[in-house]
Amino acid sequence: MLWLLFAGLTAAAVVSVLWPLAKPPRGVGRRETDIALYKAQLAEIERDEAQNLVALEDAEGAKVEAARRLMAAAETPVESASATSPRRAGLASLAVLFLVPAVSISLYAAIGHPELPDAPLVARLETAPARMDLAAAIAKIEAHLIQHPDDGRGYEVLVPVYLQTGRVNDAVQAASAALRLLGPTAERQALYGETLVAATRGVVTADAKHVFETAAAADPSAPKPRFFLGLAAEQEGDIARAKEIWGKLAAEAPRDAAWAQALRKRIASLDVNSGAPQGPMAAKIEAMPADARMGAIRNMVEGLAARLAQNGQDLEGWLRLVRSYTVLHESGKARAALVDAKRNLADDPNAIARIDALARELGLEG
Repeated sequence: MLWLLFAGLTAAAVVSVLWPLAKPPRGVGRRETDIALYKAQLAEIERDEAQNLVALEDAEGAKVEAARRLMAAAETPVESASATSPRRAGLASLAVLFLVPAVSISLYAAIGHPELPDAPLVARLETAPARMDLAAAIAKIEAHLIQHPDDGRGYEVLVPVYLQTGRVNDAVQAASAALRLLGPTAERQALYGETLVAATRGVVTADAKHVFETAAAADPSAPKPRFFLGLAAEQEGDIARAKEIWGKLAAEAPRDAAWAQALRKRIASLDVNSGAPQGPMAAKIEAMPADARMGAIRNMVEGLAARLAQNGQDLEGWLRLVRSYTVLHESGKARAALVDAKRNLADDPNAIARIDALARELGLEG
């Protein structure tokens, strides 16, 4: 079938070139053109003479000159175009007839792969899952969902794959569809909340927090919603609440679990990285009303910024300041603090790496 297609294309190319060569030559030769021109000049002179636009002597002289040129053109031998054109056309036709297929076949033989079978999309999608690449697997599930839009399980399977490949908005839509079609469970609620956090680049919004609270109420032992609720508390500046949630979660986790070890390290550095006050001051601020507590936190952040302005070599202080500004939703100040930190610690590659990592974590790149 493929060779028939190539043969048809080659034949079309040859015919398109031979078609104009097969037509007889058209047009008028130079002799006929000159005769027609001089006849037109004679007619124009006669019109000017009849309208008294030129003097009689000038008109007669112009007529004589035009007549002389007309007779000279009439005596010019006719070019034998009919004798040469068919021969040239025949040679050109033979060259095209043999040259075009020869060049086409030679090029395809050199750079083509006629021995390879075709690989249509349908055949690729029918490949066994163990041998199927990720893109083809996603395409197969998406094609299935187009035909069966009520398959909630299909949407649920796609959510973590979308998150892995960076298709965050698609992950949010798929998680929402799975939740709607399959019904709410703690696991599905937590998965949906995770996509919302990914969409905001790590920030637990009020909507995401509500989703995690619903998931935690449905299954108090589920680790994922508890982790994100602890993260929400940290971002809100409620360090005591974050330590409480994460401390219980870490205590219940297996000791050898990788996520539990990472969580314990985060808890250990929570006070340092969050800027939470220690001792009686922490209890005093915790007992304040929400507005007063936020004001006290702002005062501490301003004090930290003033201290770093005097001594900019405190890496942990800069990290704490950037996180504090992020919790206070002051992204402009957070970015400015990142710039100041990198300027003060420009000679410390490890410090620069930690600052850049924090910027990526908080979505403050650029």
